[in-house]
Formats: sequence, C-alpha cells, structure tokens
Amino acid sequence: MGSVAFAQDVSRQDRTKQVEERLRNLAVTVPGLNQKVQMNMSGASAQEFLRSLANANNLNMNIDPQLNFKVFNSFSNETALNVLLFLVKEYGLDINLTGSIMSITREALPPPAVVPARPLAIRYQAESNALSMELTNDTLGQVAKKISQVSGKNVVVPAALLNNRVSGFFTEAPFETAMEKLAYANGLKLTLTNDHIYLFQALGEGEELYVTGDRNTAVRKSVKLAAPQQQGAGGFNISSRSLLGRKVLSIEAGNAGILDVLKAASQETGTNYFIYSDIKGTITTRVNDIPYDSFLTSMFQGTNYTYRVDNGIYLIGERDLEGLRTNKVIQLQYRSMDTVQAMIPAEWKKGVEIKEFREQNTLLLSGSSPQISAIENYIRQIDKVVPMVLIEVTLVDIRKGKAVKTGISAGVSDSVKTGGTVLPGLDYTFGANSINDFLARLGRNTSLNLGRVTPNFYVRLSALENNNNVEVRSVPKLSTLNGHVANLTIGSKRYYSTKTQNVIPSLTTQTVVTEQFTPVEANLAINIRPLVSGDDQVTLNIKVDISDFIGNPPENAPPPTSTSKFESIIRAKNEDMIVLGGLERTESSESGSGVPLLSRIPVLKWLFSSREKSTNKVVTVVFIKPTIMY
Repeated sequence: MGSVAFAQDVSRQDRTKQVEERLRNLAVTVPGLNQKVQMNMSGASAQEFLRSLANANNLNMNIDPQLNFKVFNSFSNETALNVLLFLVKEYGLDINLTGSIMSITREALPPPAVVPARPLAIRYQAESNALSMELTNDTLGQVAKKISQVSGKNVVVPAALLNNRVSGFFTEAPFETAMEKLAYANGLKLTLTNDHIYLFQALGEGEELYVTGDRNTAVRKSVKLAAPQQQGAGGFNISSRSLLGRKVLSIEAGNAGILDVLKAASQETGTNYFIYSDIKGTITTRVNDIPYDSFLTSMFQGTNYTYRVDNGIYLIGERDLEGLRTNKVIQLQYRSMDTVQAMIPAEWKKGVEIKEFREQNTLLLSGSSPQISAIENYIRQIDKVVPMVLIEVTLVDIRKGKAVKTGISAGVSDSVKTGGTVLPGLDYTFGANSINDFLARLGRNTSLNLGRVTPNFYVRLSALENNNNVEVRSVPKLSTLNGHVANLTIGSKRYYSTKTQNVIPSLTTQTVVTEQFTPVEANLAINIRPLVSGDDQVTLNIKVDISDFIGNPPENAPPPTSTSKFESIIRAKNEDMIVLGGLERTESSESGSGVPLLSRIPVLKWLFSSREKSTNKVVTVVFIKPTIMY
C-alpha cells in the first residue's frame, strides 16, 4: 500500500507542474491571471468560488458539475494564477486549456492495482449446524456468497452493502448466533424472513444496536420527541425481536406520552389499529421481551382506556365506548357463584358489570375485554373441586364403680315390713314377731331367758356389695366442606328446684310459694375445622369442651359439675385415626353411723354401726378419623 501511495504522489507533482506551465503561458495573453484578488469564502461550494473568481478577473472557465466540495479559504492580494494553483494542489484538480478557456475538472487517478482476492476462511459443519469464520476487512458480498456456498443457506445482501468491509472471528458457533453476532460487530442488523432467508440490512434512522437484559443482541429504535404531542412528555427507546415465533417488544420510557408509545409499538410490530378517542396521559416503564397484547393491558391498567381485537385489528379507546365493551358468560363448574364473586379483587371489578344467574350457577360479565379476560382467567383458576371431609367421631364413655354397705341398725317404728334379700346380698329387716320367736327358741334350749321385745321393735342387717362396669359408645359422622366448621354437641340436662315464698299483706295475710325448676347442662362439645393440603394431608383445628356431673346432687341445690376445655391444631393423613383424649374422673366416698365410742372399737363396731363405702371411675375417650371425599 505504501508503494502505491508514493507512486500517486509522484504523478500528482508532475501533473501540478504541467498545469502551472499551462497557466503561465496563458497569462501572457490573459492579463486577468496576474491580477490580484481579495476573496473570503467560508463554506461556499467550489463552483460558486470559481465563478466568482472568473467574474472578478474576466476569466473564461468551464467548471465540471461534479465539483461538489466546499471551500473554506481566504485570499488577500494574491494573483488569480496562484489561487488556481493552490486549488489544484489542495483539492486534486486538473486544468486543461482550449484557447483562453480553462476547463477545470477532477484529476484522473490511475486505476488501482489489482490485488488478487485471498480465500475466505469460512467453514460449516452440517452435523452440528456450526459456523467458523476468520474475517479481516473482507467485503460483505463475498462473505455472504461464501457462507451460502458452504452452508447451503440463502444469505442476501442489498446492493448498497455489497462493498461494506466486515471483520469477525468465530469458532464452531451456532449458525444463527454467528450470523447475528457478525451483523452486530459490524454495525448491521440481521433479519430472518418467513421464507428462511438471512437478510443483512443497514440500521434505519434512530435505530441502534444494544445488548438486552438476557445478554442477547438486538436492535432498538430511539425516539426523542422534539415536539411531543403531549406537553411535558419525554422520550423513549423501543425495539422488537422475534421470540419463539412471536414478536416481542423492549421499551424504556420516561414520562413519555401514551399515544406516542402506542404508535411506535404498533409500527414496530406491524400491528393494525384504530383509535376511537383521544389518548391522554404519560407512562414511565422499562420492560423487556413483552408481547404486544400484554404491553397494552399493562399500559391501560388503571386508566379509562382499553382495547379489543376484531379480525386482527386492535380497536383502542375509552372503556365506555359501545364498540369496545365485551359481554361474557362464565358458567361455574365446581364452586358457588356467591363465594367466587366475593373473591374477585375489587380493582378488577371497576367498570365491569357482574350479574348473577342463580338457576345455572352462572356469572354474566360486561365491560372492557382485558378486564373480563383477567377476571375469567382468575375464575378458571379457582373454579376447582372443593374436597368434602367426612369426620367420624367415636365417643367411648366407660364407667366403673363399686359400693359396699354393711351394718346393723335397730329401732322402734309404728309400721315395719319384715323381709328383704339374702342373696346375692344381705339386706333383711326383722320385725318384733320374728325377734320374739327367735328369743323364745333360744331360751327353750338353754336356761337363758332374754325376755321379749316391744311389738314395734325391728332390726335391719346389711351386708351388700355392688359392682358396675358400663361402656357407652356412640359414633356420629359429620361431613363438611374443606375450610368450613363442623360442630358436634352431646350432653345431658338436670333440673333443680328453687322455691320462692312471697307474703302478700292484706286483711288476711296470704303466703304464696312459687317453685321453679332450673336446668343445668353437662355437654361434650367438639368444634372441628378441616383444611386439606395438596398431599392429602388434613390439618384439623379442634376445640373441645367437656363438662359432666359429679357426685350426688344435694337436695334442692344445683348439681356439681366438672369442666375441661382445650384447643389443638393437628395434622393427619387421609383416613388416619387420632386419639384426642378425654375426661377421666375418680370419685371415692365413705360414710357411716353408730353408737359413740362403741362404733370405734374393733369387732364391736360391726355390731354398733353401719357403714357405706363407694368408689366410681369415669373415663371419656374421643377418636377422630378424617376421610377426604372428592
């Protein structure tokens, strides 16, 4: 390259000497070449400069129209000949003479030396669809031709880019990645057309290459609004690319007008649209790879605008416009519309009219299409089968008791019935006749005479032992929906008497006695709330309240009761049995009566006293078994 430049410099010096010789010979007959000029040209075209020089010094000039460079020079007290020689040297001009007419043209450069094209180092592996390249300042046309030859893929370069010089180094990179990065490295953009042709293109006005958030290269269009349609609106950057066969947008806007962003996004994606009302407001956003529909939904959220798609055309305007309202019938499959409607977020229901059709468990929606679509998708997600939980509650009430009653009692009574039981226990009453007969028989066989008892005398012998073992079992079954409460209450009720005596003063005082029976309850109350998880585990929220009567109630007094309460949260598998616990109570009592002092002497106390001893034990156990039913 250096030798070629040196040859060109030598040729230019010879040509300049030839032009100088021509002009000096012409100056003998044309005195205007030796006249001095005063010229100050700043940014004038070469043609205007030469015409001004010719008019000022009466020179005949033929100026080549292809001289389109600008002159930024000032000349003072300099001859026209020297000015022309300066232009010839500075801008590479040539002056030929025809009589006194000077033809000013560009210098004719010698043809460049033909350098044999070096082979392009481009390789393609069909098995792995990998491309390798080693390019250094090679023409894009030759590179595209070589890639098409080795890969069998069509690569097109516009005529304006055929001589562009490109460089790039790739080793077994995926074909599309290598082509995309080659375009990025050389300030170009690559487009894959629908007929699978790779097309290199120059960047358009306002477009720039950048690296996206997911570290891919892409092209975006920078829009800086010199006169925005909305006062105070800022600028934004917008770009698009194909992702999984779908056009997606990347937008970065700062206080930009919604209408301006909408038009730019529609143009970038090639979307057809109609705008039915004035779109006001600004938007500040930064999104990457968002579909056009999702972008419109996000941008119009919380505004009075919406859109609807009709035959591929987006109809955009205010929500209450007739053409933009949509009606939708949503029939629920598993849930009740009462509970579903209460679960819809209030923000979504703004501007949407929701009516109930109870006979078919259906909701009628009327409003903007994006809102209705969002509500419908939400309802479909929650309209699932609600598990039914069958809860088996097994209540076991075990009572064990023992009572022993022994003693001898004697006395005098007006009426005594002789008799009683001997087996299985001794509880017998002897009257006066029986006792006198016994004493007579005893005196007949011995010399001992005990006499007789009075006619109303009696003796009672007691030697009893009672045992009871009672088991009461009840198995109620409760069914409830998942998350709802099931209640069970089992108990008994007793009454005690309350007497009230009122004295009514009058001429004859009256006394009124009122008797009222007041109830007292002893219940077993169980409150269960089941929650079913995805792995068929059941979480039970349990509250238990157990109350029972204890002991024998005193006369005309409330019966004594005992109370136990507890709350618990447990987790069980489907159809597992849980022992919840219960109430265990033990009662022991011992009472007796007898002759003072004698009732305390061993052995004699059995003759001069009567005693009663009892022991009772009550156990209540609760078993719970949840069963999930779909």
